This record gives sequence, C-alpha cells and structure tokens, in this order.
Amino acid sequence: MSEGVIQNPSTQSHTGGMPMEPPPSYNDAVVRKFCVMAVVWGIVGMLVGVLAASELAFPFMNLNLPYLTFGRIRPLHTNAVIFAFGGCVLFASIYYSVQRTSRVRLFSDTIADITFWGWQLIIVLAALTLPLGITAGKEYAELEWPIDVLIAVVWVLLGVNFFGTLWKRKEKHIYVGNWFFMALIITITVLHVFNSLEIPVTLFKSYSAYSGVQDAMVQWWYGHNAVGFFLTAGFLGIMYYFLPKQAQMPIYSYKLSILHFWTLIFLYIWAGPHHLLYTALPDWTQTLGMTFSVMLIAPSWGGMVNGLMTLKGAWDKLRTDPILKFMVVAISFYGMSTFEGPMMAVRSVNALSHYTDWGIGHVHSGALGWVAMISIGALYYMIPRVFGKTGMHSVKLINTHFWMATIGVVVYIVAMWISGITQGLMWKAVNPDGSLTYTFAESVAAMHPYYVMRLIGGLIYLTGMLLMGYNTIMTGKAAERRPA
Repeated sequence: MSEGVIQNPSTQSHTGGMPMEPPPSYNDAVVRKFCVMAVVWGIVGMLVGVLAASELAFPFMNLNLPYLTFGRIRPLHTNAVIFAFGGCVLFASIYYSVQRTSRVRLFSDTIADITFWGWQLIIVLAALTLPLGITAGKEYAELEWPIDVLIAVVWVLLGVNFFGTLWKRKEKHIYVGNWFFMALIITITVLHVFNSLEIPVTLFKSYSAYSGVQDAMVQWWYGHNAVGFFLTAGFLGIMYYFLPKQAQMPIYSYKLSILHFWTLIFLYIWAGPHHLLYTALPDWTQTLGMTFSVMLIAPSWGGMVNGLMTLKGAWDKLRTDPILKFMVVAISFYGMSTFEGPMMAVRSVNALSHYTDWGIGHVHSGALGWVAMISIGALYYMIPRVFGKTGMHSVKLINTHFWMATIGVVVYIVAMWISGITQGLMWKAVNPDGSLTYTFAESVAAMHPYYVMRLIGGLIYLTGMLLMGYNTIMTGKAAERRPA
C-alpha cells in the first residue's frame, strides 16, 4: 500500500492489516416492536391496577358492572403487568442482548416475528376472557386451556430462537446474562406445562388434573417460581447486561455472578411452600419451604452487592444519568425485597403477615421497585438504539419519571406495610374473656385511609409511565439518526 493511503478501519485490522470480518447485522426490528408494546402494556396494566386500587378504596368505582368487579380486573391487572409488560421487556432484552453477546444475528427472524405476534395475541385473549369471568382460578395461571397451549408454543419458540442463536455464536464465551435467560426459558416451560395440566370440559372451561392439597402445592411450586424465574432470574439477566453497558464499567465480580446464578436457581425452586404456611400442607413441606426461603438471602444479596459494586469508581455518573438511577434503585429494591420475603416466610412472622396487605406491599416492592424499574432502565437504553437515534427525546422527562416512580412506589408500599401490620394485629387482638376485640368489618373500615394512600401512590407511578409513553413517541418521531 502506497504511503499516505489510509486503511479503512471497518475492513482492516490495526495489528496486521488483514481484512476484518464485517460487523454483524442485528435484527433490531423485532426488539423495537417489543419495546414499544412493553411501554403500551405497562401503561394499560398499571391503569387497570389503579382502577383495582380505587375499587378497594371506593367500591362504587366498579360502576356495578360484573366485568369491572375487583375479582375480575385483579387477575387482568396481574397478567397485564407481569406477562404483557414484563414479558415484552424480557423478549426485547433477550433478543437485543443475545445477538450482541454472541456477535451474530438471531437464529431465525421468522420465529422472532411469530413470537411477537403470538405473545400479543395471548395478551389480547387474556384481556378478553378474564373480565368475562373465563378463568382457571389459579394465581398467575388464570388463563384457560387453549391460551395455555398457545403460551407453551410461543415460549418454546422463544427457546428455539435463543438457543439457536447461542449455538451459532461467534463468541466462544456465554455471558452470564444469558445463563439467567437460559434458566428463565427452561424453568418457566416446565412450570407452566405441569401447573397447567388440566382436563378440558368445553372450549372455555377446564378442571385441574390435581386435587386438594396437591393442587395447592403444584400451584405454589409454579406461583413462587414464576416470581423466582420470570420476575427474578429473567430480570437479573437484564441487570447483568444493561447495568455494565449503561455504566460503561465491567461487572464487579464475574465469579460472584456465576455463584449468584447457581445458588439462586438451586435454592429458589424449593421455596414455594412458604405460601402455604398454616394450611393443610404437611408440616415438613412447610418447613422445607421456610428453610430454603431463608437461605435465599445469601445469593440474592450477593447479586445485589455485585450490581451495586459495578458502579465502584463511577458513582458520580448517578448525578447526571437518570437511566443509571433507575437501575441502582431497582437493585436496591431487589435487595430489600429479597430480605423481606425470607423474613415473612418465617412462621412466627408469617403468623402476623399471612393474608394481610403486608404481602401486597412485599409483592409491589419487588414488582414496582425491582422489576418495573430495571425494566424501565433497560427500555430507556434500548429504545433510542433500536430506533436509530442518538438518545431519548428528553433526559429531563426521564429524570422526572425516575422521581415519580420512586415516590410512587414508596407511598404505595409504606401504605401497605402499615395496613398489613394493622390488619394482623386487629385480627389477633382478643379480650380477656377470649373473644375477638374487633370484628372483621371493623378491620376493613380501618384500612380505608391506607387504601386511599395506595391509590395515590399508584396514580403517581402511572403518571410516570405516561411520561415514558410520550418520551418514546417523540423519540421515534425525531428526525435525527444515530450513525450506523
């Protein structure tokens, strides 16, 4: 090559002048669709949640319509925020990160599109059937058998695409985030299939293949591990990829991340019986669930420390980067929730907390504090990139959203903590003659101010999501493009 001719850095090596492999072309179109629908379903799901909260504070809010009664919209809310919002975030994050950590395009663009449209169809079918009272009556598994079959098909197709992409990867190492995604895909497949074994009676009605206490045991083996693998392992995969990317720092300890992975998946699978303390479940099974729940503190806090310590030497970035704020607060809520959960699984604590609003507060500290906040951080990272923009439309709006989400979740969970402990104490209070001090109706009436407080917290959180929706629309409409 003659002197003065500059080599093309995209095709020539800086070491020996040998041609380099062209950068892979990633399928970000499907990621973009999942990101947009995650924002849409997040708004819809939280709006339904606010309606449910308003009905508990002001029962007339159901307008005396059977389709809007709390018993019907509550499962609609949980399915919308967990599987519609959370599910779309997981699909987007898996498809986005597995391509980049493998340095190859998705195994199949066609399968990716099928999973997108199939997942949206499942969500729409849930939104139609649950308000009509068509339900299997199982927590987090309310959908009837034809929809269950469709869920299994779409989920297995996600697995085919994910593992197919890993199989053809050009990066020898499988990054730890993908390990958590593996655990998510494999375990949720097994949990969903076996908990959903049922005998169809009509197109819209079936009966569980299990009965009595066995049905309860299988349900909470599924129910708690849906939390453990869908809402924990999956979103830890998101944390391990997007936190270092946003912070521009390597993960603090890769060895700790592997230890976190193996201990978490081994211990979590046994914790389900803590939902059935003081029931007909055999005592040994209850004790097993309680023991493994307490042991879960170790891997959970190891993961929290690993996440927070990733920012060692870069804490100053929190002053100017609201996306990092979302991620750090999410990890903090993860640590808090994974201490609170094992504590509530101890029999002596559970005697006070069981069936009270304390459980609702715990669930939402994990759902709104951990899952939603890490999801929002990941979405704010992905959205401008998959739209080909240099950044989100407004950083100020992201910052405003952060404070609304933080204040909203704190107001919500504090209200439920106070409400739950008050309930437990009122239910257990007895007079000197052994009679109950308070009637159940009196305990319900005492909850009213806390239910109003929860409604306010939910409204604040929902308003933050609406800001995110506006920010996403304006980002997509922006004319400027990010260089390829």
